[in-house]
Amino acid sequence: MDLAALAEGVKPLLDWRGLPVDLASLAALAAGLGWASGLRLYALVFVLGALARFAGVQLPGGLGVLAHPLVLGVSGLLLLVEFFADKLPWLDSMWDAVHTFIRIPAGAALAAAVMGDHSGALQVAMGLVGGTLAAGTHFAKAGARAALNTSPEPVSNVVASVGEDLLFAGGMWTLLHHPLAFLGLLVLFVALAGVLIALLWRFVRRLGGRRPAPPG
Repeated sequence: MDLAALAEGVKPLLDWRGLPVDLASLAALAAGLGWASGLRLYALVFVLGALARFAGVQLPGGLGVLAHPLVLGVSGLLLLVEFFADKLPWLDSMWDAVHTFIRIPAGAALAAAVMGDHSGALQVAMGLVGGTLAAGTHFAKAGARAALNTSPEPVSNVVASVGEDLLFAGGMWTLLHHPLAFLGLLVLFVALAGVLIALLWRFVRRLGGRRPAPPG
């Protein structure tokens, strides 16, 4: 813990009490940022930057750049766009398709940046963990939303999107206040996401295997 920073009134991002070593809390944070990137990337960037700029929170490693006004402005704008785009049928799936190439590398970069004050090996390792978690979360989210779009009514999309908003908010609160509990819940989420992806893959294969009815 940076005692000098605390003496100046700067708060650490995580509650370090109850963790065996500082590195454990950083690993928990890196994993959490990877998970959140696959779900609500722009909300994550904006929240972290706002905490650093307006709430006096000390971001570890290379995350301090998120508090820059330009980063805050762009992430806030994209957060608003995503909030509405994610609730419109089919537009949500197009948005997810484009963000396959954004959320995953961003999750890896944010997780690696957590270890910016440590060795290159740790940065690469956490980058791999963050990218993997971002990919799993993203594909589970995108697959579920694509399946919902096979239904003509729009209510399920709005409900699913609001549920994801609440999941992100609850996950971030747990990560910042109870990081060890978050890691336990993250293991459960990864297991459920794996099952969901497998079921969605079987669903897609069934749709692809259906033959059109012969003209009669």
